[in-house]
Amino acid sequence: MENNVTIASGEEHLSLFRNELPGLSYINFTGFKPVYSRILPQYLSVFFKIPVLLFHIIAEHRTLNKIIAKYDIDIIISDNRFGLWNKKITSVYVTHMPLIPFPKPLKFFEPAGAFLHSKIIKRYSLCFIPDLPGEVNLTGRLSHGIRLPDNVRYIGILSRFQNPDQGLTENPLKIHRNTVILSGPEPQREILKQKLVTILKDKEPHTIIFEGKPGKSGDAKSYGNITFYYHQPAPLMKEVIETSDNIITRSGYTTIMELVSLNCTALIIPTPGQTEQEYLAEYLSGKGWFRTQIQSKINAENLFCPGRSVLHNEIIRQSKILLTGALNELLEKQHREN
Repeated sequence: MENNVTIASGEEHLSLFRNELPGLSYINFTGFKPVYSRILPQYLSVFFKIPVLLFHIIAEHRTLNKIIAKYDIDIIISDNRFGLWNKKITSVYVTHMPLIPFPKPLKFFEPAGAFLHSKIIKRYSLCFIPDLPGEVNLTGRLSHGIRLPDNVRYIGILSRFQNPDQGLTENPLKIHRNTVILSGPEPQREILKQKLVTILKDKEPHTIIFEGKPGKSGDAKSYGNITFYYHQPAPLMKEVIETSDNIITRSGYTTIMELVSLNCTALIIPTPGQTEQEYLAEYLSGKGWFRTQIQSKINAENLFCPGRSVLHNEIIRQSKILLTGALNELLEKQHREN
């Protein structure tokens, strides 16, 4: 069965999709972009922007209705965007945290938050959780040990690096041992970058820093013993990561899944005040699969601390089965509704 795929996203992410998936249709569909503070904890910054978030949910829901009519859409898959459901077509909500973690002083709000989140999930035809359902999982209590709506399906981990045809590039980068993968919102991305540059610029071995800015262009830049890239295509990033002895990154869930797909471990540094990343760092380091360090305490002595890799083969095997089953159910559901 052939399907016409249209990708809707903010312009920065569309640059990534155009590079990785050429030949598709694209729509500029900007979502809510939280701006974090250098002073306030992340959860307080988000709390003060709840009215803006609610406005965006209503606005994007209305915009989606127009897109569906204009482009004759019959399936919509939404990555954690609350307003992208429509009762006239099949809609899928993708999230790795039905339970949204709160900071410890506000943890008693978590059941209420999970209840409200379940109400959003139920508006969709299906909800896909990119994780495994059993004891071997990457999300812990974010999606396990809680009551989930009947339309929830685990689909295994997702990664742009799982394509078996991604081989070595024609002009591989020189072998190195340190790779830094930056991601997440400003100003914390830049704060972490400057801390790492100060430590690594005069140290051996060589370090490559991926700045995670696909919307920007430009050749590699060097400073001391560091080479910077705004972004690189998946085959080259895969090669760099796999030839690294030491990887340093945020504990964002997309990055975690990509590292697991490559059977790689890393030092993961959660974004300060971002409770989801703080929990994932604690949970995964507790399993011994990754090592973690808080941003304010990183130094030359604790920056290099690899953990052991996860149960890679079993996770990949289960993920293929789960994803195939979920996609078949989605297409069958859409066929029945039409």
